[in-house]
Amino acid sequence: YTTYPIIGRNECQWSWGFDISNIGSKVNYNHGDNPAFLPTNLRIGTSFTFPLADYHNLSLNLDLNKLLVPSMPRRVDYGEGSEGEFDYLKAYEDWQNMSSITGIFKSFSDAPGGMKEELREISYSLGAEYNYNDQFFLRGGYYYQNPTKGNLQYFALGAGFALNVLRLDASYMVATAQNSPLDQTLRFTLTFDMDGLKEIFGRK
Repeated sequence: YTTYPIIGRNECQWSWGFDISNIGSKVNYNHGDNPAFLPTNLRIGTSFTFPLADYHNLSLNLDLNKLLVPSMPRRVDYGEGSEGEFDYLKAYEDWQNMSSITGIFKSFSDAPGGMKEELREISYSLGAEYNYNDQFFLRGGYYYQNPTKGNLQYFALGAGFALNVLRLDASYMVATAQNSPLDQTLRFTLTFDMDGLKEIFGRK
């Protein structure tokens, strides 16, 4: 959804959206003995763009992500003795037999630590982008994941340049959590506009 609010004398742009990806049946291993849920993910994002001057725009962006996979039962959460063992095995059997759609809804309320732990399962990304005439871009951002839920935390700096039919983007990642595989990672992206290529090669 996109709207264009007026702030002062400037027409801004505010957009938001959501996406649920990887919805599907379980993946079976060992001839069906160990079914695994697909990594279904919920993503909610918003972006606000403010014109600084003619051809100069600044956008602020926020993404929230949550994995929609039900928590596997833990033996430690059940009582001692044979009764606790029975309750755990029953809960584990129910988890194994749970359908993918039921698991999606269950994932919002099954964290062992309650709502506090459910909130820890949400990772977020903050970012800002300076844009000159839709041709030159400067970007900065931060990604955070709770230390008990993966502990991916890093800053990102980037720049981009766009021509008529291609766009080149680069980013550099600096991790703020120890032992992160993304630390000091340099990435490049090259994008082609297929419609633009058709127009160029279609000219006589």
